[in-house]
Amino acid sequence: MLGGTHHVGRAVVEAALSRGDDVTTVTRGTSGPPAVGATARTADRTVAGSLEAALRGERWDAVIDTWSGAPSVVRTSARLLADRAGWYGYVSSRSVYAWPIPSGADETAPVVAGDPDDTREEDYAAAKRGGELAALDSFGDRALLARAGLILGPYEYVGRLPWWLERIARGGPTLAPGPPDRPLQYVDARDLAAWMLDEADRGAGGAVDTVSPPGHSTIGELLEACVAVTGSGAELRWSPPDVLADAGISGWTDLPVWVPPTGELASLHDGDTALAASRGLRCRPAPETVTDTWAWLRTEGMPTWTGRSPVGLAPETEAAVLARLRD
Repeated sequence: MLGGTHHVGRAVVEAALSRGDDVTTVTRGTSGPPAVGATARTADRTVAGSLEAALRGERWDAVIDTWSGAPSVVRTSARLLADRAGWYGYVSSRSVYAWPIPSGADETAPVVAGDPDDTREEDYAAAKRGGELAALDSFGDRALLARAGLILGPYEYVGRLPWWLERIARGGPTLAPGPPDRPLQYVDARDLAAWMLDEADRGAGGAVDTVSPPGHSTIGELLEACVAVTGSGAELRWSPPDVLADAGISGWTDLPVWVPPTGELASLHDGDTALAASRGLRCRPAPETVTDTWAWLRTEGMPTWTGRSPVGLAPETEAAVLARLRD
């Protein structure tokens, strides 16, 4: 496991250990302690020779890589492991598709340009596509490109579901983006991890959009589950999308997880994931994801933000819209 101390990497390590796999993690040693039961190695993959020194010439059945930075790091790693591992699973993203993503898009949709030798990471979509090309170049049909969409669940360091849980835990009138039956499409990190390990067992490759079917849950079900699990008694005040738009509030970032039913963002919860379902991806119910994420937050606290911009709505902006809804 290249990584393994947070989010999908941590979920992969825990799932692999629970099924009896021998697991080696390679991390920089800055994001938390290694998993108990795994062989821990330390390396900074941005430093020349660091990974090779950590691998010590050993071999593995499979490698899973969650890298989200410069594609050149994936290029170096995949080349180094091409003759030492049987399979390479790269956690990519549906962000690789050309924007705006068409409604109902599947794995055949056009993708952005990417360069596997690029040392830059500012363009997330191009970086992920470059990482895909790097994995394919070294592993070919032994490379799985798991194009995840929205990833929720315990260990989520982007902070989308954690933000909602923390906000709803404070109680009181809470701005909720409507309509409540707006369908959602996402994957719990633990379901993604289990699926990738199964694909590793089969040696399956190719690009797969690894998120739930559209409508697996709704924003109403998700937020009601947050109210129930926190026990806060928060009052969800549903706002029409046009009211939110007039207030300059965006989906995805200001109000995480949700996107409006029209406009460029709408298709983020409308992908065709029939291929993932046919290859065995199974997604647990939303209330289970919410419950387990809250339990993790209560145990370990709010995660440290990643290098991405923080998500969530400013309290004063929420208060202004709530006041408008009362008028």
